[in-house]
Amino acid sequence: MVTGIIFDIKKFSIHDGPGIRTTVFFKGCPLNCWWCHNPESQAPEPELVFWEGRCIRCGACLEVCDPGAIFWDGDVVSTDGEKCTLCGACAEACYAEAREIVGREMTVAQVMAEIERDVPFYDESGGGVTFSGGEPLAQRDFLLALLRACREKEIHTAVDTCGFATWETFDNIREYVGLFLYDLKLMDAAKHQKFTGVSNGLILRNLQALSQRGHDIFLRVPIIPGINDDDEEVRRIGAFAAALPRLERVDILPYHRAGVEKYGRLNEVYELPETRPPSDERMAEITQMLRGFGLQVKIGG
Repeated sequence: MVTGIIFDIKKFSIHDGPGIRTTVFFKGCPLNCWWCHNPESQAPEPELVFWEGRCIRCGACLEVCDPGAIFWDGDVVSTDGEKCTLCGACAEACYAEAREIVGREMTVAQVMAEIERDVPFYDESGGGVTFSGGEPLAQRDFLLALLRACREKEIHTAVDTCGFATWETFDNIREYVGLFLYDLKLMDAAKHQKFTGVSNGLILRNLQALSQRGHDIFLRVPIIPGINDDDEEVRRIGAFAAALPRLERVDILPYHRAGVEKYGRLNEVYELPETRPPSDERMAEITQMLRGFGLQVKIGG
């Protein structure tokens, strides 16, 4: 039985492809983008998230922690990550819901049961299911099984991908994908390596290969002030996108700070603490620059 690790299933999404959609979030990503608003999606295994602001210091979590991973650090409850077995007992015992295990193993049948509940909304709106993450291609076999199951039920599918996977992986799944939501973050190779942790060569080649084979693609470009919002980078993105044989449109996504607090809950450091969202005026300027390449451009997904 094929299983995978899912960290969320979002209903009634309108920003992850056409129509009303169910978005299934896979856990695990090969990139480590500085601006990632879902840091809980990066590690492939389940993780413990602690909401300190919710904690009422009742000590219930200490009582049920058999490995002894939870301890008092002054008046704050802390967790020793090396001792924690992610059993979930502390999360179940927490009256204030300050503890949560993010990521759970699910079968194809379990995920499909969630998806099929929304079929009437897909039919009315022209929607479907979007597989996102994290990076869904990092769990290729699980993704392929879900895509095939959706094909059998005539459910439209979209895959939201960073593009960092072997072409063999893309080739195995692409016939079952109705739409690719393909992220393009930077054209500058050195900056891409610095700010995401990987080279962009494979990402660009895969994008070209999908386009050459006639797939429907929405290119999604996050606009991160100080990283990829300068005129030179925008023009390089525009020229590359315009040269693709097939591209439905370009979605430019303004940076936001919605995920900043999540880093503290995971005991991680956020790399862009001073970065603020781009202005409406700058987003309009970028839109016009990209439209100058003959591209269809939309702000937001």
